Order: sequence, then structure tokens, then C-alpha cells
Amino acid sequence: MQADEIERLFTRQDGGYHFARWGRPIAPVVFGVEDATLSVVKGALEATCSLAGHEIAETDPELGSNLMLFFFRNWTELLDVPGMDHLVPELAGLVTRLQGQGANQYRLFRFDETGAIKACFVFLRMDEGLSEMPAQTLALSQIVQAMLLWSEQAFQSTSPLAVAGEQIILRPEIAALIRAAYDPVMPAMAQDAAHALRLAARVGQHLGGDAP
Repeated sequence: MQADEIERLFTRQDGGYHFARWGRPIAPVVFGVEDATLSVVKGALEATCSLAGHEIAETDPELGSNLMLFFFRNWTELLDVPGMDHLVPELAGLVTRLQGQGANQYRLFRFDETGAIKACFVFLRMDEGLSEMPAQTLALSQIVQAMLLWSEQAFQSTSPLAVAGEQIILRPEIAALIRAAYDPVMPAMAQDAAHALRLAARVGQHLGGDAP
């Protein structure tokens, strides 16, 4: 991947560059799915964290669980979840906005004092499109989008996934980018587009490895 391609993946709608990765082990919890789907989500997280060289934990000492995935049928269901209004600021307004947009997914990140990701809340309204998606595809796609603070438009036109035979995997360049992003010598947060140059220099070193 060229530096300008990487830069676009982390450039926000306001034009600013903002990269962040997790700064602590990920302690996940999933709501609204059956055990079979839960194991698929867990497998996708384990594979992606293994790729990144990042840790998974049973609990987070500050938050308990810091990666929460919610599966539901209607945005208004969030209004009935105890404590959700404390988890999500201005919840009622957000629900109204997402309903108006016809959105089927939303991610909310929280950051620590260094700017690294300390929590991510993933909300999936299982409309017809998401419901028809194979569980493996949906799980891997969502985990990848929670691993880094991507631009809002990063995967609107191109999926981060690819088909290899009968398997769904990460596109090799996205897998290499995640490896590069979690390189210990790289910062956990960056707001200077020159960071994309440093990532590009490392992506080539990681291309060719196995992807989940």
C-alpha cells in the first residue's frame, strides 16, 4: 500500500488525520447472539489479535469488558437496555439519528490519556443485509473495524475482506497494515499524516504473511 492510500484510511470527515490502536488487552463480551455465533466472533477476535500481536484478556481492570458487541433488530431496543444511557452519551438523540439514516451499524470508541483505544462499543442492527451475511464474514469484518480507529469512509466502497477458495480472509494489504500498526516501535496514536509514511514503510515487510 502506498502512503496516500493509508492516509485516506485514517483521514476523518473533517479532513484531519487520526490514527489509534488499542493500548491495553482486549476483554470482549457479546450480547444478542447464540452460542454458535459467539464462538465465531471469538475466533475472529483471536485470529486478528494473533495477527496484530495483541493480547486478549478475561477482564479489563478498569471497565470489566472493553470491547462490547451488541446484536439487535431495532435501534429503539437500545433505549430499554439498563445502563446503556451511561455507556453512550445522548443515547436518545443518537438512536433517532441512526434510525433516520437507516444505519445498520455504529461504533463508539473511548481513549485513554495517551490517545490509545481503551474501549469500543459495536452496535449492529441485524437488517436484511447483515442477516444474510455469513457469520464468519460479519464477525471478521466487525473485529477488523474495531482494531483500529479507521476513517468513517474507510470500507464504504471496498471491503477489508477477500475470498480465498472457500475461506473468508483479510485482504493481504489490510492484514499487513494491521501488523504494521501494532509494531511496538509505532505510536499508539498519531494525528500527523506523516505517520502514514511510517506505516507504508512497514507494510511491505509484512505482506506475504498469513491472514485470518
